[in-house]
Amino acid sequence: MRSIWNGAISFGLVSIPIKLVNATESRSISFRQIHLADGGRIRYRKVCELDEEEVTSAEIGKAYEDADGSMIPISDDDLAQLPLPTAKTIEIVGFVPETSIDPLQVGSAYYIAANGVPAAKPYTLLREALKRSEKVAIAKFALRGRERLGMVRVLGDVIALHGLLWPDEIRQPEGVAPETEVSIRDAELDLADALMDTLGEVELESLHDDYREAVEELIAAKAGGGELAVPEGAGERRGGKVLDLMAALESSVRAAKESRGEGGGGGDHAEVTHLPTGKKTAGAKKSASKTASKTASKTAADKKTPAKKTAARKTATGKTAAKKTAAKKTTAKKAPAKKRSA
Repeated sequence: MRSIWNGAISFGLVSIPIKLVNATESRSISFRQIHLADGGRIRYRKVCELDEEEVTSAEIGKAYEDADGSMIPISDDDLAQLPLPTAKTIEIVGFVPETSIDPLQVGSAYYIAANGVPAAKPYTLLREALKRSEKVAIAKFALRGRERLGMVRVLGDVIALHGLLWPDEIRQPEGVAPETEVSIRDAELDLADALMDTLGEVELESLHDDYREAVEELIAAKAGGGELAVPEGAGERRGGKVLDLMAALESSVRAAKESRGEGGGGGDHAEVTHLPTGKKTAGAKKSASKTASKTASKTAADKKTPAKKTAARKTATGKTAAKKTAAKKTTAKKAPAKKRSA
């Protein structure tokens, strides 16, 4: 790998000759600008605005634009003569736990390589000291025309340098968090935990850039004179308003289990509380009112019917008893008459 910077890393009075190598690379697909009418390449030319002449890179220097628009030339020699101790040195200023570094600060990554055989022993000493301390070193260094903050840490058998943003370069998240009061129930948290447990851990090596692969397939298809077959539903925007958070979480857990071959049928399910809209609430009230009215009418009818039947039974019983009494009286009157005739 080609080095991008040569210098030294200072560890107290110990100076280690090193060189920096890019630890990362971009795999993104780049496009060129073309003229749509004829497909010609669009190129940018560097032209001096005073004489309108095109200039080469060798004729181009640096300058600072003042508030009044005037240009103040700054040469590489001017910058090299600055009394900056980090111009050619990565200066370690202290050691901190790695957890104290805000991930928002972490930027570009470099490998620090020992430059030459004499640098091997002090390089190894610094590496092992960092390992034993279980800390990372905070350093200052100059690269590409500015002084930077860095984090030096051990990565396997090598030492890595991560560029850090200065603390005043981190913006405060004002107005980012929701301003409305939101209450989260334990059942919702339980489902969120279940979803996290179901998704589980992931091996970063198993992930790949789906978009880049799709672009490569598109380029290959067009290069062959054809068109890429677009699957149905591709390009549709996902998401939207979640009206029922519990149902969405429960469905997510079920889908995650099915994707892992665990099945989505069994298991405990939390009670889902559906969030009604205004129209549904009104409809529910009307339906409940009608149901209550029907029930009350039916109950009243049921109460009246037995009462009528009971009254009818009492009337019939009374009439029957009256008839029997009258018959007995008639029999009693006739009996003495028969005895007297005898």
